[in-house]
Amino acid sequence: MIYIQNISKTYQSGIIQVKALQNINLTIKKGEFTAIVGPSGSGKTTLLNLIGGLDSPSHGIIKIDQTDITSLPENDLIDFRLHHIGFVFQSYNLIPVLTAKENVEFLMLLQKKEEDQRNERTIQLLKAVGLENQIHKKPNEMSGGQQQRVAVARALASKPDFILADEPTANLDSSSAENLLDIMFKLNQKEKMTFIFSTHDSRVIAKAQRIITIDDGQIINDYYR
Repeated sequence: MIYIQNISKTYQSGIIQVKALQNINLTIKKGEFTAIVGPSGSGKTTLLNLIGGLDSPSHGIIKIDQTDITSLPENDLIDFRLHHIGFVFQSYNLIPVLTAKENVEFLMLLQKKEEDQRNERTIQLLKAVGLENQIHKKPNEMSGGQQQRVAVARALASKPDFILADEPTANLDSSSAENLLDIMFKLNQKEKMTFIFSTHDSRVIAKAQRIITIDDGQIINDYYR
């Protein structure tokens, strides 16, 4: 469960203060497949970054289950992200010198998982995203859609509480985007994995079970299908 209480975020640009988010209150339950939507500059990516502990709010509290991540010291926050939050970025963010298998294993290495555990889960996840024949390829040897599927497998590898996906389909062609969304939706349905998207892609919005619309840093609509 994610609890967001009176969150605001203000950025300083010279002498000007830019209000990215204003008094956001939100609860996201386990197993949701939620899209945060809105025009560019609306604050949706800022909200995603705050939920993921990649940025700090100016005011307010974010709790993941019983942990207030807004009050954690930096080292504790890094450790919390490692064990509880999975990230899928628009730009893939794979390590170019590592193979698909090594990229997926990376977070489990940081978690100090045993080699047998890492191997078993890595192969399982690469099969789940349809890349069992690509395990020894490096990112520059794969298509954009394949790289993003590796990124999804990597996000799942650490068995996080939820996945944050920031415009995950933005750099993909239509077919690759549909395949990726089908994979994530099946993972949501089969494993009850929580997915939270920041997106303006109509294909993501069409699959989302909950749609939260943000404009000018405020929630203007929030509904379940």
